[in-house]
Amino acid sequence: MSHADRAVGGGSGLGGAGAGRGGGPREAMARYALLPLRIFLGVTFVYAGLDKLTDPAFLASGGTGSVGELMRQVRDTSAVPALVDLALKNPAGFGYAIAAGELAVGIGTLVGLFTRVAALGGALISLSLWLTVSWSAEPYYYGNDLAYLMAWLPLVLAGAPMLSLDAMLAARRGRQGRQLFG
Repeated sequence: MSHADRAVGGGSGLGGAGAGRGGGPREAMARYALLPLRIFLGVTFVYAGLDKLTDPAFLASGGTGSVGELMRQVRDTSAVPALVDLALKNPAGFGYAIAAGELAVGIGTLVGLFTRVAALGGALISLSLWLTVSWSAEPYYYGNDLAYLMAWLPLVLAGAPMLSLDAMLAARRGRQGRQLFG
């Protein structure tokens, strides 16, 4: 190793001495910073999906507590009434789709598989709920769907670099690449 390599971090690349898995507690905390958010959003969306799938009243086209009744109630206060109208064409189907989407997003987020795609799905679900169901909340911060939308964005941008199937697959691809080209 040359003197120049030692001066820029001991040959560990462009990141310097604290890059990669080394470094102190601050670097370790930074690597795991998104894990609590990932667990919270994953558990919340799995729970929301299961709650919908196990509630026969929610999956009905009409009646108290149904997705159809909810859509009819928010139709005139929604930012995008056309989206509500689309849901009202088949409320039960829409309810199943939302529940399945929440379940898929939650599981993908928890295990860290295709995390950016799952987070994008979560962001889109939250955006659609914000523009329809919670749009009329005043003040705006009473509607929790906007907060969920913003919470998904760091995972859309960063994915799940630690304790995830994505990280495991990336490490495996890296090892295979070194075997092929090393």
